Amino acid sequence: MKPSLEVLPLNSWIDTNGKPLIIAGPCSAETEEQLVETARQLSRLGTVHAIRAGVWKPRTRPGSFEGMGKEALPWIQRAKEETGLPFAVEVATPEHIELALKYGVDILWVGARTTVNPFNVQEIADALRGVDVPVLVKNPVNPDLALWIGAFERIAGAGITKLAAIHRGFSTGEASKYRNIPLWQMAIELKSTFPDLPIIGDPSHMAGKRAYLQELAQMAMDLNYDGLIVESHIDPDKAWSDAAQQLTPAAFGEMLEHLHIRNVDSPNVDFKGAMEQIRQKIDNVDRQLIEVLAARMALVEKLAEYKKENNVTIFQPDRWKEVHESRAKLGKKMGLYPELVEEIYKIIHMESIRKQTEVMNSNEQSA
Repeated sequence: MKPSLEVLPLNSWIDTNGKPLIIAGPCSAETEEQLVETARQLSRLGTVHAIRAGVWKPRTRPGSFEGMGKEALPWIQRAKEETGLPFAVEVATPEHIELALKYGVDILWVGARTTVNPFNVQEIADALRGVDVPVLVKNPVNPDLALWIGAFERIAGAGITKLAAIHRGFSTGEASKYRNIPLWQMAIELKSTFPDLPIIGDPSHMAGKRAYLQELAQMAMDLNYDGLIVESHIDPDKAWSDAAQQLTPAAFGEMLEHLHIRNVDSPNVDFKGAMEQIRQKIDNVDRQLIEVLAARMALVEKLAEYKKENNVTIFQPDRWKEVHESRAKLGKKMGLYPELVEEIYKIIHMESIRKQTEVMNSNEQSA
């Protein structure tokens, strides 16, 4: 059975005037003046709908700045009073939730290191029972869609209906220019599972460096995300955490000005007709692709029979190396990203191994 969530529309719990939700603020609340002044400058932009700041900062290793904790909560109250904007913080324990709500925090989010642990998520869900507050859930650190879905199901099970996802990218161990590889398809799959669930892009944690923020924010908008959550600090180079990925409020405002917000659809009849024609052509090409894949697997099956007759192993490293390299080069010549072709052929190769294993062991299993 396909999972489902009862999710209220984003505009039912925060007024964005029909525009993408913009949440911004420092990675960490460091001092009262730093937090309040950042909030003031962001508020003056007129494009920010909520302020964010880390109060409790779960770090990978001890010894790093781990947030000011409860001491920062009165600063949030002052920032709210001066700007009139709602405030969002990360919570990781029932105690965090109790304190945040006591000091008037408006929006809670569950961090990536918490989402990855169902025990922690369930404790948070239990603490939220009977509370009416928006809860944003970041994707788990590693690319595991089931964990992300499970976190929403647990929190929704506590009666929370003001929900949204934060897509902040994933740690995969692969080399990348980004701090966390976006893996956009993972967020698209989440949206396919829960069509009513708003998705907010977090380009700061994807990028790790401010130079990549614009391109990642634009990609999120091009994929019809419901908003962005971005780290902004009055003096980013002196920030106590994640200095390289934060923007000044002025630079953040400039980034937003350069964002191109596209329409979900167009009323233009010619546009709709042209789109339908192109989609029909794509459907035909996809049909051909599947037919070609089926033909390739038939050849793989025949190959496996010859290997079996001659007592030859399934996996041939030299042949795989040749296929892997030559197809990537061919794809590049034809205008495709080599990485795309490599990933496709990894999947094809795994299916080839499975098919050959099936053929090689067929008689033994039936004997």
